[in-house]
Amino acid sequence: MKVQISNANSPYWRDIIVKSKLPAKLEKLGEIAKNLWWVWNYEAKEMFTSIDPELWKKTQHNPVLMLELLNYERLEELANDLDFQAQLEDVYNDYKAYINTPYDKSKPSVAYFSMEYGLANILKIYSGGLGVLAGDYLKEASDCAIDMVAVGFMYRYGYFTQGLSMEGQQIANYEAQNFAHLPVEQMFDEKGAPVILAVPFPGRDIYCYIWKVKVGRITLYLMDTDLELNSEFDRSITHQLYGGDWENRMKQEYLLGIGGIQMLNKLGIKKDVYHCNEGHAALINVQRLVDYIHNYQLSFDEALEVVRASSLYTVHTPVPAGHDSFDEQLFGKYMYEFPQKLGIEWQDLMDLGRENPGTAEKFSMSVFACNTCQEVNGVSWLHGEVSKDMFAPIWKGYLPSELHVSYVTNGVHLPTWSSSEWLKFFKEHLPANFMHDQSNEAMWEGIYKVSDDKIWGVRQSLKNRLINYIKDQFRENWIKNQGDPSRVVNILENITPNALIIGFGRRFATYKRAHLLFTDLERLSRIVNNSQYPVLFFYTGKAHPADAAGQALIRHIVEISHRPEFLGKIIFLENYDMLLAKRLIAGVDIWLNTPTRPLEASGTSGEKAEMNGVLNFSVKDGWWYEGYRPGAGWALTENRTYQNQQHQDQLDAATIYATLEREIIPLYYAKNSKGYSPEWIQYIKNSFVQIAPHYTTKRMLDHYISRFYDKQAKRTHELIANNFAKAKELAKWKEFVAQRWHTIDILSVHMPDLNNVSLGQEYDVEVVLDRKDLGDSIGVELVAISMQDGKSKIESTHELSITKVEGSIAHYGMNFNLLNAGEFRLSFRMYPKNKDLPHRQDFCYVRWF
Repeated sequence: MKVQISNANSPYWRDIIVKSKLPAKLEKLGEIAKNLWWVWNYEAKEMFTSIDPELWKKTQHNPVLMLELLNYERLEELANDLDFQAQLEDVYNDYKAYINTPYDKSKPSVAYFSMEYGLANILKIYSGGLGVLAGDYLKEASDCAIDMVAVGFMYRYGYFTQGLSMEGQQIANYEAQNFAHLPVEQMFDEKGAPVILAVPFPGRDIYCYIWKVKVGRITLYLMDTDLELNSEFDRSITHQLYGGDWENRMKQEYLLGIGGIQMLNKLGIKKDVYHCNEGHAALINVQRLVDYIHNYQLSFDEALEVVRASSLYTVHTPVPAGHDSFDEQLFGKYMYEFPQKLGIEWQDLMDLGRENPGTAEKFSMSVFACNTCQEVNGVSWLHGEVSKDMFAPIWKGYLPSELHVSYVTNGVHLPTWSSSEWLKFFKEHLPANFMHDQSNEAMWEGIYKVSDDKIWGVRQSLKNRLINYIKDQFRENWIKNQGDPSRVVNILENITPNALIIGFGRRFATYKRAHLLFTDLERLSRIVNNSQYPVLFFYTGKAHPADAAGQALIRHIVEISHRPEFLGKIIFLENYDMLLAKRLIAGVDIWLNTPTRPLEASGTSGEKAEMNGVLNFSVKDGWWYEGYRPGAGWALTENRTYQNQQHQDQLDAATIYATLEREIIPLYYAKNSKGYSPEWIQYIKNSFVQIAPHYTTKRMLDHYISRFYDKQAKRTHELIANNFAKAKELAKWKEFVAQRWHTIDILSVHMPDLNNVSLGQEYDVEVVLDRKDLGDSIGVELVAISMQDGKSKIESTHELSITKVEGSIAHYGMNFNLLNAGEFRLSFRMYPKNKDLPHRQDFCYVRWF
């Protein structure tokens, strides 16, 4: 027999996952790791880092995964390390004291809905500013002990991870999240089976797992459709954030709104106020209407009074094109059953989402939100004004300036975005109750007493940390993309803390004008190649995968950065996420922002920079329109010089170059013998004291409570008291007025000769109406407007008083005078009056005469 040289089959490998089991002495570590409280507690993060710095870095600061990967020997070492046990005990005691603080019952409870939440870089359920803002808001609600619950999606792939080709082409990589390695918990019932939410969709149910994220004292509930009970077509609903076609978007917004409320119902959760963070969640009010109609036998109009009173809509988009609208056919495919549940006609439901009812317009989520939410707000003062113009067609009969649309300027969560160096600095130099009263400017004034040396030392420490992070994180990719290793060496050598570093990081949409700096490359080259006063620019940001123009802009900047004169002077940092953002906004010297006016709704990256002593240089748009203070940053005017955008861009670019050359660079390099500019330090101090207090989420949350939550909760409780007596009364009154509105007769109008009106002289006016049987439900006012830049501007409104009543005939009169000279237009306006209305647009019946 001939013996074969080899005789072996292929191995049959069996997968095995070995997880660390924490010793009893370390179980507290696991408890802390599962609550995102550690994200904004630097003592907790320092504790996790000390366990294994390399593993902490490798897991991208994920304590859950790090603890799972720790070897047995290290766990035993920690369990027997007395110093570490003492550190753990201190952190755990702080954690428990925080978590066990009861909710502030003097404040209304809130249910908050958003498509995305930026809570930590490891939990990829966010794409950018909207999500980070929502995440910051939950953290602040937790800090302030607000009884809040939040609703969103547990995305399997989330938003994309950005790569760049050698030519600068963006590459979008969707990487699946392993939920078992994240600080989230799946909900199980008392029998140990997964809790499954069944959401009725047309012709089928869609099933969702429910996940919990503990955000300090707040719970965020996330729906997940990626389970075998669903078809492949439906499993993908929660795969990607802002992914797929319009039908997938419709399914997502249906699930967030209809499913979100059904989930809270299943969990037995009811709140005072329901807050839609953008229009994506607007359909919560459809399900809430259904619930009130079926559970309390209310009519549609009665239910709408309660739902509207308790609903708030925050808009983040400054242009109509940015709002989601659905064709009637697609909308009807998913919503056709709801009119019957609501007791209305299909046309009635569609018209709630149209600026012009009765037309063939698409169904706008934002219009529906405006029609079903008592309060609407923009996210900065300027954006509030822009939103009034944008939504004016919904409430015909009123000028934009008269609308109830308000604003709360966005802020940032100070403990999350201030570096640990600054948080320790605040603890040392500012009052003991600083963190609890951080939006009070007086709390920050102690910074003026701190030595310049101390301020500069913190700034240089953060700058060095950013540079080390960039060199460590991006070296490998740069070698891959540059081709020539010597070019990478050149880049690394040019990144020095001695240079003035300017950062630009945001979503690459064309209105952000990232290209502005590159308008005059010769002038830019002179700026960055001045060996006596070196300047570096760090750019970062993602473009939506469907935004070809945004991706072309990234490619253009990368191409410029590869040119010899800009190599190592202009650097594009790929994959802008929360981890990179935290390093960047703390480590640069200047934060640059150049949006097209007035398209920046708020912008929060500059606010994050503020919390780290980084100075802003921005167009006065969004938050910077309010935030700019001379001697604490730099601003491009909010006023347009040219209607032609290309000409305006050229002017703004020239202004940026001039400001850098004549103001910013000379100020930074006016260094003393200690190596820094005292004038620059004064700017930092002014920025901290005069600007930072006003742009925290503490101030933001306080404003939401005082401007909206308090009054809405109070009014809702009044409407639902005594078996919804007030809601029924108000709905009945509106129906009564609406039926008779067009029967009102205007019998006479007495006005002075408008061709002979003198300044300051009083004139009598009188209007006589036949109000039929409407009685005191009718108000009349005289409105004076002027024309400015082609737009009508309210100069004054004067309500007429009832001077005589004879049956159904009412005489309304007043005397008035014009206090300003000029050309005006006058008209009378008739409207319904009722002390129980929150504002005029709540019942928008108007007749001009």
